[in-house]
Amino acid sequence: MDKVEYKALGRRKSSIAKVLLTPGTGKITINGRTPQEYFPNALIIQDMQQPLVITDSIKSFDVKVKVTGGGFRGQAGAVRLGIARALVSVNVDNKTILKKKKMMTRDSRAKERKKYGKYGARRSPQFTKR
Repeated sequence: MDKVEYKALGRRKSSIAKVLLTPGTGKITINGRTPQEYFPNALIIQDMQQPLVITDSIKSFDVKVKVTGGGFRGQAGAVRLGIARALVSVNVDNKTILKKKKMMTRDSRAKERKKYGKYGARRSPQFTKR
């Protein structure tokens, strides 16, 4: 008997999420914990589950996630992209639905690097006239 599973990778800021989708009852585990235990508030969990809600497959798949790096927001974004990509590998028709809701695009925003002679990425030292 073959066990059907769909794998995908999601990235956001410095977070990387490896998502494994298997047909099931809708159980979500992130690094071996439930989303309520792992993420600090319900809004982040809601954001992370968006692709499953949009495609009406929240109760038809078990989601297992291994996520590393970054903070909670970045990790939730990485998981969201990973779930969306896995759902596309489940059914190609999901791509048009998810693309309309902007779930398929990787958010490329990241922290800008610090430049020499500056205090941060752009903050200059205070100017002295005399």
